[in-house]
Amino acid sequence: MTNPLLDFSDLPLFDRILPEHVGAAIDALLVEADAALEQVTAPDFPASWSEISRVLDVAREKLGRAWGAVSHLNSVADTPELRAAYNAALPRVTGFWTRLGADERLYAKYKAIDASTLNGEQRQAHKNAVRNFVLSGAELTGTAKERFARIQERQAELSQRFSENALDATDAFAYYATADEVPGIPADVLETARAQAQAEGKTGYRLSLKMPCYLPVMQFADSSALRETLYKAYTTRASDQAPAEFSRFDNSAVMREMLALRLEEAQLLGYRNFGEVSLVAKMARSPEEVITFLRDLARRARPYAEKDVADLRAFAREKLNQSDPQPWDYTYIGEKLKEARYAFSEQEVKQYFTAPKVLAGLFKIVETLFEVAIRRDSAPVWKPGVEFYRIERNGRLMGQFYLDPAARTGKRGGAWMDDARARWLRPDTGRLQTPVAHLVCNFAEGMSSKPALLTHDDVTTLFHEFGHGLHHMLTQVDEHDVSGISGVEWDAVELPSQFMENFCWEWQVLKHMTAHVDTGEPLPRELFDKMLAAKNFQSGMQTLRQVEFSLYDMLLHTSHKPSDDPMGLLIEVRKETAVIAMPSYSRTPHTFSHIFSGGYAAGYYSYKWAEVLSADAYAAFEETAKANGGEEAGKTTVTVETGRKYRQAILEAGGSRPAMESFKAFRGREPSLDALLRHLGMA
Repeated sequence: MTNPLLDFSDLPLFDRILPEHVGAAIDALLVEADAALEQVTAPDFPASWSEISRVLDVAREKLGRAWGAVSHLNSVADTPELRAAYNAALPRVTGFWTRLGADERLYAKYKAIDASTLNGEQRQAHKNAVRNFVLSGAELTGTAKERFARIQERQAELSQRFSENALDATDAFAYYATADEVPGIPADVLETARAQAQAEGKTGYRLSLKMPCYLPVMQFADSSALRETLYKAYTTRASDQAPAEFSRFDNSAVMREMLALRLEEAQLLGYRNFGEVSLVAKMARSPEEVITFLRDLARRARPYAEKDVADLRAFAREKLNQSDPQPWDYTYIGEKLKEARYAFSEQEVKQYFTAPKVLAGLFKIVETLFEVAIRRDSAPVWKPGVEFYRIERNGRLMGQFYLDPAARTGKRGGAWMDDARARWLRPDTGRLQTPVAHLVCNFAEGMSSKPALLTHDDVTTLFHEFGHGLHHMLTQVDEHDVSGISGVEWDAVELPSQFMENFCWEWQVLKHMTAHVDTGEPLPRELFDKMLAAKNFQSGMQTLRQVEFSLYDMLLHTSHKPSDDPMGLLIEVRKETAVIAMPSYSRTPHTFSHIFSGGYAAGYYSYKWAEVLSADAYAAFEETAKANGGEEAGKTTVTVETGRKYRQAILEAGGSRPAMESFKAFRGREPSLDALLRHLGMA
């Protein structure tokens, strides 16, 4: 028990886990899990849900929790030593899960279970398990089964390599700008950049491709040449178009091999393509349905997107003396146009969103809407600055979460929620295990003793990830594999996250979560009204951009031949969807981590699909507020009764029933596209 990865008495001991602990712990847990598998598949072991769970599920849950802790550290605190330990253990872990999912003896036990003896949660988990056995190759035999196992192991290796290349390519780049190159860039960004340059013994400003630096440069830097430098570095990361010194990060071969393996996997399972395999466990019924949905959305959005571009070009020509804007200019032009049209800038808004005040405001809306209390808690953490909280209802613990907000070297980009532990009425102890979540972002850190400042987009991201966390933590399901987000169809899992984003546009919410960094004054109502007027600024372009990613992903996993250049397909998709031409060197697929290392393969459309669900769900709150007199009568969409209904129908139900049933339990009908189009200003 000196190995912290083998201590399951409470929360992970993140402050004690070292790379040398990984191999020994995983080996021990694999031996235990293999023994449990042999025990439950013995001929005399009963085909009983509870008995299999008591032996096998307990063993595999321990392995999953330990490996989850290692994987989490690999994502947020990467070091060469940890990476080596992770990669050494990865094939063994992948091999076990592959064997488990394809074990025909275990599959036979599950098929022999009498479903009529199970409760509703168990029946859904049992149904999912039988389906997953088929998708994991349990019905394959001989060389096909052996090949399927090798494919799974190789895909895990390639996914990790893709992620490492994207992270390393991002971390490796630095541009040291001089004072005459940086006019326009916000002061807090420059202060951080200067401090980082000084820490390396250099002069000037160290500009990186991390989002808290890259995005403000693209938005505000007056120098088009500087923007072009960073833009080219960003869009060629981990590709064949990157500078020679970064060629070792090229993901081109990794992508092609992954696509070939996915197609082979699908064909072994009897499907035409990987897109069909991906959709077996989703709400959408076929790739054709998804493609039709995306193209219909693109058709509706195109007129708005074309007007967006026309407005940008006219403004650039008339106000900025730019007759031929380039791709690296449009973000800057857009920011200037927004300032001119709505008389405010993102930098002005940012001064009011200090991280502590935003977090307090987020907690207030969650506490009000879902009838819970959020309190500070204590737990071992992996880095200073990581915080830990607990969520209670009527004094009873519902769940806990880690919050890791800051961007740093060795932490992969983006934002995400992951589970550290699931809610489960444990069959080995009979005690209820409460859920624990990881909430991870990549925001800029505070400087000069001031709190970190968040853009409104950062605030929206925080609300988004917290929505995922609520789905995980507020579940009332006791069956491990369908509690929280487990078992939820992938194209519905974004519903709670995107739902929470809507509150970032509520005055009654925002006014409680703003305080100017220097004066402490709350966000002025006049400034909020300008933000609201600009809410759908460029929504046409943004919608088409998401459709481009989604359509590319689905076609890549259906009609595309892995032997063909994936950039050729992207060029064709862009002809259909894009309203701004990209330079020939752009290689966005090479860092498209969602589909190559993030579980969204043939599933990126889920964001837009779930946005239909979330917009329609939020419309229920709008309808309640309107019925109660609206904001003029002191009522807002923060309606406790509607929040309680949403919590019970969506959040508490988790994956214990199909997502459509949960949605209909809340709305009383199937979802409609109307609310989304209205929210995007495209009604």
